[in-house]
Amino acid sequence: MNAPNPTLTRTAGADLSEPGWAGWVAPRLKVLIADDHDLFREVLRSFLETEADCAVELAGDLAGALAMIANCGPFEVVLLDFSMPGMNGYDGLERAIAAAGGRPVALMSGTINSEVAERALAVGAAGFLPKTLPARSLVNSIRFMAAGERYVPLDLTRAAGTDGTGAFEKLLTNREQQVLRGLCQGHSNKEIARDLQLSEPTVKLHVKALCRKLDARNRTQAAMCAKQAGFC
Repeated sequence: MNAPNPTLTRTAGADLSEPGWAGWVAPRLKVLIADDHDLFREVLRSFLETEADCAVELAGDLAGALAMIANCGPFEVVLLDFSMPGMNGYDGLERAIAAAGGRPVALMSGTINSEVAERALAVGAAGFLPKTLPARSLVNSIRFMAAGERYVPLDLTRAAGTDGTGAFEKLLTNREQQVLRGLCQGHSNKEIARDLQLSEPTVKLHVKALCRKLDARNRTQAAMCAKQAGFC
C-alpha cells in the first residue's frame, strides 16, 4: 500500500506500527501551548515532543500567545487555556483565531463543560480538549485538528443533549458511519466491503479510523459504543 498523503488523510495520527503505515513518517507538527499553569505546560510539552514528535512553543497568557503567533508562527495547532490571564471569556479565543490566520485554534479547560465546548465551536474553535483527556486521545485530537478536523470528545456531545445518531454524524465521515453500522450488525470486513463495494484494505482503514475517533480499543468496543449511544 502506498504511504498516505499527510495533507489528505483524515487520520494523520495513526499508529505507524500498524500494517500499511510502515516506512511513512508523520510530519512534525508545530504546536503552541498557552496555559498559566507552569507544570501543566511543561508536562504537556514534554509528552508531545517525546511521544508525538511535535515542536512545541509555550506561553503563559493570551498576550504571550498572540506574540508567539505573530513572531514564531504559523503553528499547525494552537491550544489555549480557557481561564488563563487575558482570555476574557471567548474574546481571547476570537482574537487568537483571527491572529492564527485560519490555522486551527482549540480551547483547553480543566472543567468539562458541554456549554463551553459548544460556544467555543460556534466562535470558530477547531476543538475543545478537557485536560483530563487520555494521552492517546490528546495526540490524535491534535493530529485531527491539524488535518482540518474539529475535535470534541463524544461524551461532551452527548452531555449537550445531542442524540447518539447526531453525535456520531458529527464525529465520523459518512463512509465511517456506514462501516460502523456494518460492525454493529456483526459483519466481517469482507462482508462490509462487499455491501459497500469497497476493497477489504479500505474497510480495514475505515475501521481503524473510527476506532481512534471513538477511543475504542477494537471493532467490538466500537460497535458496543455505537449501540449504547443509540446509533445502531
